[in-house]
Amino acid sequence: MGSFSSPTFSSLLLALLLFTINISSILATELDLEVPKQQEADRVVRLPGQPLVNFRQFSGYVTVNESHGRALFYWFLEATHDVKKKPLVLWLNGGPGCSSIGFGEAEELGPFLIQKGVPELKFNNHSWNNEANLLFLESPVGVGFSYTNTSSDLLQLGDTITAEDSYAFLINWFKRFPQFKSHDFYITGESYAGHYAPQLSEKIFDANKQVAKENYINLKGFMIGNALMDDDTDQTGMIEYAWDHAVISDQVYHNVQKNCNFTEGEVTDACYNALDEYFAVYDIIDMYSLYTPDCIKNTSTASKRRPFWIEGAAPKLFSKFKGWHQKPAGYDPCVSDYTEVYLNRQDVQEALHANFTKIGYSWSHCSDVIKWNEAPFSVLPIIRKLINGGLRVWVYSGDTDGRIPVTSTRYSLNKLGLKTVQEWKPWYDHKQVGGWTIIFDGLTFVTIRGAGHEVPQFAPRQAQQLVKHFLANKQLPSSAF
Repeated sequence: MGSFSSPTFSSLLLALLLFTINISSILATELDLEVPKQQEADRVVRLPGQPLVNFRQFSGYVTVNESHGRALFYWFLEATHDVKKKPLVLWLNGGPGCSSIGFGEAEELGPFLIQKGVPELKFNNHSWNNEANLLFLESPVGVGFSYTNTSSDLLQLGDTITAEDSYAFLINWFKRFPQFKSHDFYITGESYAGHYAPQLSEKIFDANKQVAKENYINLKGFMIGNALMDDDTDQTGMIEYAWDHAVISDQVYHNVQKNCNFTEGEVTDACYNALDEYFAVYDIIDMYSLYTPDCIKNTSTASKRRPFWIEGAAPKLFSKFKGWHQKPAGYDPCVSDYTEVYLNRQDVQEALHANFTKIGYSWSHCSDVIKWNEAPFSVLPIIRKLINGGLRVWVYSGDTDGRIPVTSTRYSLNKLGLKTVQEWKPWYDHKQVGGWTIIFDGLTFVTIRGAGHEVPQFAPRQAQQLVKHFLANKQLPSSAF
């Protein structure tokens, strides 16, 4: 029989092998060049009115669905130091339908905060990018600068598609920023992110068991604040907190207790009337921060905070009421007005590489163009699953928030039935009690004393201390220092 080991055949085989290697090398080189090119295209050189900083920032769009033309907008700020060693933290605001750029970055925990009456940004000394590389995401489409070319998408949103699109965003974002793939990754957020963060964490947790190595995400845990977690306990806790803090009368409290069944979520006429009386009080004080002033306009033509209406989101019963659909005001109760002016400036949008498709509406904190179609009654089963899966889980609560108060959170966590590892005790910040904490088997709960719904805005130093200890997996200080 003939042999295939002839010199001619060996030479051809060697030539083919070398050709394949060369082609692979060329393709790899092109890919290596493409990544920094994509990053540089998203590089934010400097925002209008921005103070000088020594860290890099990037913003732009990541496509999450090619056929529908869905793209999510992000803003990424590298850590102030040790970029290669610091973890990567994703921040999500809730609503649903509210912007992580407008609230999270510009008013809470980002390095650049909006100022009253001046076009310059203020540097936040307690920014979370002191502790981590910090990624803000406007999700789902229809929120902030995120958009879709298929308008029907805006009417078909819900918890599931939000988690799916956010996961697709992360997969594609890591392809654009592969240098961060090996970093420990954490998800953080507040309010309706009590749904978003566990659901996205579960999506990553499940996918990591079967995805190819290049799509593995190094998820280590999540932390949620003043978080919506369970319709029954969230709504029950809101009513009890309002009564306990002298916001509603005994009569309103007893009428709600008598006529409303939060477990079943059905609204009788008697329940509807009782809840109308309950929500009415939050027309005159800030539900998100009981003890800070509301925003008073100086001109007769100015209206109150623009309402938005996302019926169908959790909690199913309360989302039927106009009073539930209010935007937070903040420590400076008018700060959101300044943010909307700034982020609608053309020069700001150009610097952020935002709105290049010319979305048919102005940027706003909370969307009024989307409709919510699906949300679970409770995310506690997901949280329990992820605790059992070994993820780090912290929950925190500003204790002057009436929207998702500490009472609701305590009821929700008790429903998990976790064993107590370390009992309720104070933690300290600059020789003062910063709040209280309790450690369960697999979950740490922290309160922040005197903080409203948006903890990093009301208590920036304490919030930085909180995220620092969460990322290090260390207990908060138990004595004055």
